[in-house]
Amino acid sequence: MSRIAGGPRVRAMLAESGPGEAWVEGELGWVGAGPANAHREDGLAVVVDGTVYAPAVRAGEPAAALVARLYREHGFAEALRRLNFDGAIALRDGDTLWLGRDRFGVRPLFHLADGSAFASRPRALLTLPGVPRAPRRSFVARFAASHYRTFDNDRTASPYEAIDQLPAGHLLRVAPGKPPLREAWWALEEAPDLDGAPDELAERYRELLLDAVGIRLAAAGRPAFTLSGGMDSSSVLASAVSLSGERQHAYSTVYAHAEYDESDEIRSMLDLAVAGWHQVPIGNRPDVVGLVEQMVAAHDEPVATATWLSHHVLCGVVAEAGFDTLFGGLGGDELNAGEYEYFFFNFADLRAAGREAQLREEVEAWVRHHDHPIFRKSRDAMEAGLARTVDLHTPGRILPDRARIERYDAALAPGFYDLRTFDPVMDRVFASYLRNRTYQDLFRETAPCCLRAEDRQTHAAGLRNCDPFFDHRLAELMFRVPGELKIHEGVTKQLLRRATRGLLPEETRTRIKKTGWNAPADNWFSGPGRDLLHDVVGSAAFDRGIYDLTEVRRLIDEHDEIVRSGRPAENHMMFLWQLVNLDVWLRWLDALPQP
Repeated sequence: MSRIAGGPRVRAMLAESGPGEAWVEGELGWVGAGPANAHREDGLAVVVDGTVYAPAVRAGEPAAALVARLYREHGFAEALRRLNFDGAIALRDGDTLWLGRDRFGVRPLFHLADGSAFASRPRALLTLPGVPRAPRRSFVARFAASHYRTFDNDRTASPYEAIDQLPAGHLLRVAPGKPPLREAWWALEEAPDLDGAPDELAERYRELLLDAVGIRLAAAGRPAFTLSGGMDSSSVLASAVSLSGERQHAYSTVYAHAEYDESDEIRSMLDLAVAGWHQVPIGNRPDVVGLVEQMVAAHDEPVATATWLSHHVLCGVVAEAGFDTLFGGLGGDELNAGEYEYFFFNFADLRAAGREAQLREEVEAWVRHHDHPIFRKSRDAMEAGLARTVDLHTPGRILPDRARIERYDAALAPGFYDLRTFDPVMDRVFASYLRNRTYQDLFRETAPCCLRAEDRQTHAAGLRNCDPFFDHRLAELMFRVPGELKIHEGVTKQLLRRATRGLLPEETRTRIKKTGWNAPADNWFSGPGRDLLHDVVGSAAFDRGIYDLTEVRRLIDEHDEIVRSGRPAENHMMFLWQLVNLDVWLRWLDALPQP
């Protein structure tokens, strides 16, 4: 648990970054629990927020000292490439400052545009004299009325006008008399599919997964594991048990609503892998506003999805039990094509390759396994999905989902912002539609907000988070695996299923149904929750000219009616979650002490 900062008022910034003992060298600083992950030598100073994993670390060599050694031998960019790390690094060599962020952005790093100050938390920068606190208008609009997948499309932007973030896999050089230089030091790139039979590739995957878990387990003190009914968290836990020879402690959020509760699916893991299963109940009527206030204070910004309320509660329980590290399965869906919408991009790859017979078989299996009373599956639904999500005339080109982006445009006050003008960046690095979609999710859509929430909430509880699926070696492997080893016969995560044969119970390994780590926010915002929302919207502090209040009230009532009646219609829980978070964040920002 640590944070870093740098600038003329570094001690003040560290005080706003987190608890612990501070280490300061000139304008560079570190704060956290335990020995400082920092190093100074001959005009060089290094601070590290996060963990550098073996084998790069020599016995007894602190991570920051390793960074200094590699920098002197190879330069900053090459030093980063030689590390397997989850973290943010700052290095000052004389008058030159270098900042580096890990490949997937597991740890945060923010800076002022001119590079004069940086910090792990926006709050530390907001407390500097002369730094405006104005939120980015486009961010406010998207958080108010668009989909959470739009929040991180600009990889360099934070929610604040005056603050930038260093993108994952990038470095920043700040030198006197020169503009700051930002560039990528690592990226996934197009490469030929790997040769080898499926079982050979599965064995390779298994070895890498075990090593990714093992090096993180070796760096942990007393680990605990999140556990859902899915393959990702189960695979991480099972790998740890296989490596250590000991069953581990697992934590799961549980709900009264069967639609969200995965207790039955989790039970298949208990005898094999779990020393103690700790169920964390989330009540039918949690104090949503009070918990969101706690979360925003830890995040310095609104929180993207309701799932993270459950995670916030779970982190507190884990910390109270005396654990210091929390393992999870984040990244598994993106690497293994586990999200339901990935089917469309696999369909697109099959069509682009002229494999219509296989496409027909895959669509039939998709309908058979995944039809839903609201989200119906059919040949026509497949064709409509392709038209909405891909450009079949341009290999690999994925499209923004305009309906999803603009669904709540009418909820914005006239003249505040037009969501129709938001033109998201859609990366096209690969010839494959599926690879581009998962790349988009890793760096611009699903992963950034999840990693941010997990980092902030574990840190606030005094924990360290570990997500082995974000080991770059696994990503580099999976971006060279053919699509049929990800999705086949209507079933996702094909290679992971092969790789975990003998690690996971067969019931878990072969399960097709996906519940996901979701939360029953639909119920939180109906009944008494509806009244709470009307009180929030009716308060004088709420009306900042962002929302069309008449439309917001209509959506609150319609959501309540859909949930209470049980009619098969899509409700508005995500919009309402975002509304509460935005209001809490703006009130938190109003109350932030002036420097």
